[in-house]
Order: sequence, then C-alpha cells, then structure tokens
Amino acid sequence: MKNKALANHRNMKFLFQNLLSHLPLIILWSFAIVTQHTSVVLSLPNNEIVPAVIVFGDSIVDTGNNNFINTIFRCNFQPYGKDFGGGNQPSGRFSNGIIPSDIIAAKFGVKKILPPYLDPKLQPQDLLTGVSFASGGSGYDPLTSKSASVLSLTDQLNKFREYKSKIEEIVGENRTSTIVSKGIYILCTGSNDIANTYSFSPIRRAHYDIPAYTDLMTSQATNFLQELYGLGARRIGVIGLPALGCVPSQRTIKGGLLRNCSDSENQATMLFNTKLSSQIDALSKKISEARLVYLDIYNPLLKMIQNPAKYGFEVANKGCCGTGNFEAGILCNSLTPHICSNTENYIFWDSFHPTQEAYNVLCSLVLDNKIKDFF
Repeated sequence: MKNKALANHRNMKFLFQNLLSHLPLIILWSFAIVTQHTSVVLSLPNNEIVPAVIVFGDSIVDTGNNNFINTIFRCNFQPYGKDFGGGNQPSGRFSNGIIPSDIIAAKFGVKKILPPYLDPKLQPQDLLTGVSFASGGSGYDPLTSKSASVLSLTDQLNKFREYKSKIEEIVGENRTSTIVSKGIYILCTGSNDIANTYSFSPIRRAHYDIPAYTDLMTSQATNFLQELYGLGARRIGVIGLPALGCVPSQRTIKGGLLRNCSDSENQATMLFNTKLSSQIDALSKKISEARLVYLDIYNPLLKMIQNPAKYGFEVANKGCCGTGNFEAGILCNSLTPHICSNTENYIFWDSFHPTQEAYNVLCSLVLDNKIKDFF
C-alpha cells in the first residue's frame, strides 16, 4: 500500500509539474473581503467619504480584465462564478463569487462590485467610483507578466494614466484631482513571482537566490509605489504575500506524500514580507503626505488554515474544484468531474484561490483594524 501511495504521489506531482511547464504561471493571489450579499460599510474616521477605490495586482483582485486580453489565464467559464450574482455567472473573477476588490470597495462605502477597467461596457459613473486594473498571472517581476501574456504593473499604471484622462473629460480637472487624491488604492501581487516564476524559471534561479530575488521584488514594488504617488495617489494599501507554502497547489508540488505545507515557500514569503513592510515604512517617511498601509495577510490566513473550525470552515488543504490538489484556471472547468456543493465549508475554491466565504473572514482579519491608517 505504501509503495502504491508513493507511486500515486509521484504521478500526481509529475502531472502537475508537466502542466505547469505549459502554463508557466498558474495564476495568482492575495486577500481581504466580505460577502456579496452582506457587505458591511465600515465607519470611517472624521466622517470621511471615499470617492473611489482603485486596485492593481493579480488574480486575487482581477475582476475580469483578463477576459479582454489575449492570454490563457482566464476564468470566464463555469464553474467559476458559481455563487456570483444570481449564481453560475462566471465574470472573470478567480473564485466562486466576489473577490477582495469588490469587498474592499464595499467596506469603504463606495460600491458593492468593482468592475474591470478593460470592460467595454463601462459607464462614466463606473469610472468615477473606481475600477480594477489588476491582471491575473501578473507579479512584481516583469518576467512573470511577460511569461503569462498579461498586464504587467507598468501596463496597469499606463492604463491608470489613461483612466485619469478619461475622468477629466467627464468631470473636469478639479473633480478629477479630488477623486485621485482622496481615493483608496490597493496593491496586491507577488505570489506568482515566488510560486511560479522563481520555482519554474531557470532564468531567475540561475541568477538569483531567494534573498536576491526578494530584493528584486521589493525594488519593483518600491518603484511602483513611487510612480503611483507621482500620479497623485495618497492613500495606498499594500497587501503582503500569504502563506504560499500552505496553498493546496504548493502542498501538492512541494509538500511530499502527506502534502504538508512547504516550509521553503513560507520562508521565502516571510522574507519578502519583512522587506516590503520595511520599505513601506521608509517610503512613508520620505513622502509624509501619503498614507502607505502595509496589510498582513500571511498570519491571518495561516491561522485559518491551521484551525479552520475556529473560523467556520472544515476543509483547509484542498480546493472545492475537482480533487482540489492542482486544479486552477483552465484546469478547473465545466468538464471537471466534481465541484463541491458546500463552498462555505472550504477555505479554497481552486488549488490557488480562496472562496468568497474565506475572503469574507480574511477581510475582517486583515483590513478592519487598519482602516483608520488610510486617513
């Protein structure tokens, strides 16, 4: 039995790595949220009113931009969107329902659903209250986005410049200045860099060890934040990396026969988070008129995974789609044999992205006590 189990594990690992060699990235993530039908608007300091929420990053916050670009990193098909809207409405969000972009917008009292910037059906009012520029499969490392044929952070900033011009045409220069300076900005990316680009690209591993590669990521993050500030952003939240080694796909690849959490990936993410947090502190002193807020996702998610029952969940080591061990993106589709009916019991929707229900809990843990720091 032991030999058979070992053989099955090796076969699964070979299959997954072979699939990843054809899909150099496997999508991405990060978190913070509240469910679609029970969004709670938080009390803001000094009766502040936030005019817009604007989001940059990867698949954790991509509300559908990848639907409109030429990439295989999409999820605008079932079973994605199983619980979105009226049900079974795949929108391009990498989950069963809403994702952090939507929930953060709701928490700041702006709107319940944050649209993707590239949606050709966007109305003027949609633009005025904010959009997501995020693109699933992207990262801090430019090679990550290039490998996946998705929008890099540079591309996303260029789209933001275009966005500013559009809203200026609608409401004029003064109102645009207010929207841009008083809006809330969220940056959420980096998981694909470590889980995919570094792990599977000989280009990076040949020239960087993990300390050097996390330096590269931190440098790219700093450049992005400085550019965003230069374009008028003043209230910026930066979400760190989660406990990547405990994500179902990473357990399958690196967790051995028992699919334990991968220590090496968790160590790498903790190292990056430490550098990112320190850099945000340094930048805050340099540009004191801005509010830069580091949002820790690593520890809240790890606590949920280690003690799921405490947070209302039952399954923490696999996703709801298929086996839950490796399915994500195009590998989780309408032909996938089994989709769980009880998503509320699962922390993960697919092997890489949390469920809407898990995002709800994470939102409270990650964001609620940090709201005041944006003002």
